[in-house]
Amino acid sequence: MTKLEYLEKEDLEKIIDWNINRSPDYLLQWAGPMYNYPLTISQVEDYFFNDVKKDNSNIFVYKIRLVDTDEIIGTIELREIDKSNKVGRVCRFLIGEETVRGKGIGTRVLKEVLRIGFEDLKFEKIKLEVFDFNYSAIKCYENVGFVKERLLENVRKSSTGYWNLYEMAISKIEWQINN
Repeated sequence: MTKLEYLEKEDLEKIIDWNINRSPDYLLQWAGPMYNYPLTISQVEDYFFNDVKKDNSNIFVYKIRLVDTDEIIGTIELREIDKSNKVGRVCRFLIGEETVRGKGIGTRVLKEVLRIGFEDLKFEKIKLEVFDFNYSAIKCYENVGFVKERLLENVRKSSTGYWNLYEMAISKIEWQINN
């Protein structure tokens, strides 16, 4: 079982740990173009203090904690991207602890994030973007009700060339029908 809690300053080092000995492509895959490789604590702190923690921020970053062991195993971000239309976005979703991947944790986390987005934040739609080769993530997103809306080609340059990504979304009505 997992629980979501707001990410705190003392948790930031964990994000660095999950990126040690990783490639620039690994960082690009979960963080997009936000950070530069290699990831440093100053980059993570800059984003945390100047964006997430600023007054009236519309960015909510959660740590994913295993209830049994109290271990932090990942992070997920939910943000408002369109205030007038009440649209949110899930981004920077990472199960950093590889030993717990593939066990349904991502699906449970996403269900809770959708509940927060639709019930607490009153979003009408929640979107996300995922690279087209990330089959396990796409399956996870589809399992909770996200649908592919559009394929964007050649949007991010990686070490192997340009990557394509899907824009996916779920509406509040679709979510309510499935829950």
